[in-house]
Amino acid sequence: MKIALITYLDLGAYDSETVESEDDKLLGFLKAKGLDIEEVIWNDPAVNWDEYQLAILKSPWDYFDLIQDFYQWLDLLEQKSIRLLNPVNTIRWNSNKHYLKEIEQAGLKITPGVFVTAADQIDLNDFFEKFNSDKLIVKPCISGGAKNTFKVTKANVTEIHEILNELKKTEDFIIQPFLPEILESGEWSFVFFNGKYSHTLIKKAKAGDFRVQPAHGGSVHPQHPELHIIETAAKYVNQFAKNCLYARVDGTFVQDEFLLMELELIEPFLFLNTDPQNYERYYQALMELI
Repeated sequence: MKIALITYLDLGAYDSETVESEDDKLLGFLKAKGLDIEEVIWNDPAVNWDEYQLAILKSPWDYFDLIQDFYQWLDLLEQKSIRLLNPVNTIRWNSNKHYLKEIEQAGLKITPGVFVTAADQIDLNDFFEKFNSDKLIVKPCISGGAKNTFKVTKANVTEIHEILNELKKTEDFIIQPFLPEILESGEWSFVFFNGKYSHTLIKKAKAGDFRVQPAHGGSVHPQHPELHIIETAAKYVNQFAKNCLYARVDGTFVQDEFLLMELELIEPFLFLNTDPQNYERYYQALMELI
């Protein structure tokens, strides 16, 4: 079986050092296990997809910039009967943050949010009262890496309102309260491989910023949470990430209650380097699925 480890064409827009270190180490590890696997850029026109039987999404970090091309690529894999991990239908569902509605309707806790479209006439000032918060987060429904993500305060609300009105002409957005717990305690990430818990970490923003991604100066702190906390995170995976090679559950605790921010199933950094056994757990999950 020939396997494509899916990555992207690095044009310098994202943190290439981080992705290369994890991708290259994982690729080397899987090759050492005897797998016939190689890195493939998902939208490289020179690729002969007939050569591959399995594709593993690892770092298609630009998919949200090229979303229609990405959807067409998913269609191509289906047409050629190339199995994708994570599954194609799950990827389509997870690519748009409207999936959070479905998770909430299933009775699982999420960060409160309101979706807005081009047709919606809104005043951002209304959301300070709605969420009982003096800060808001506004981000696109199809996005990643904090692209077009804004922290809104009463000092900059007019400026962001103008920007949002222009941007939402072409894409939907979600408005959420800014959770101070992110700055105080950090954002939790729980990583699962084929539904089995692997590891946990907390991501913290650098001083003066609210973005926890390493590309924006965020730091990573491995954790060893209690079983009941892991079980809480596992509920999201068990219900919405079936047959997924990997899943990352991102959220924070507000008054000791876990609130989901994102269920990352497309291109999350997996922080495999936080424990040497993470690579083995990844490999074992892959073997179980294939």
